[in-house]
Amino acid sequence: MAHNDIDELIRLFGKLPGLGPRSARRVVLQLIRQKDTLMTPLTAVLTRAADSIKTCTTCGNLDTHDPCGICADSRRDPSVICVVEELADLWAIERCNLYRGTYHVLGGTLSAIDDRGPSQLNIESLIARAASQQVTEIILATNATIEGQTTAHYLTGRLEACNVSISRLAQGIPVGGELDYLDDGTLGAALKARLPF
Repeated sequence: MAHNDIDELIRLFGKLPGLGPRSARRVVLQLIRQKDTLMTPLTAVLTRAADSIKTCTTCGNLDTHDPCGICADSRRDPSVICVVEELADLWAIERCNLYRGTYHVLGGTLSAIDDRGPSQLNIESLIARAASQQVTEIILATNATIEGQTTAHYLTGRLEACNVSISRLAQGIPVGGELDYLDDGTLGAALKARLPF
């Protein structure tokens, strides 16, 4: 392996989230040290993944099959769709292992600053899915940011004609959170979304 190949590996790993140049150097060094047990298998998996991973035409999830494993799972409730901004949000909800409906990945949020409008997001297919008689509830699981709230508001307007129940994720005090450390927006949201005890 020529020295400039090593530099190229470091440069590419340095582009990954959470890895700067120093961390990328450590990763590359570890890969080189464990060429047979780590680098060669990693190369093979990356090559296979690049060829086999597809975007689910139903929900926007990534999988090796289309429809994805979630959409094809007969144990899932197809009448409930949880709308998320990005794939990482879908993975986060799946980690809690409580939700048994389906998903819809928007691919971002509406943002005037970034010049991202409805046509750049996976919205039309959501409206088509919501209009089907099978769907009864849409859960808007966008982030509690200005862009996430704007996107949720826009989707609510677009979904009104679909005759579905629309809900939002609860917002407020995190489990284990102390009131003194919460920002005003989080504390205000918790007060507005209070529940009977």
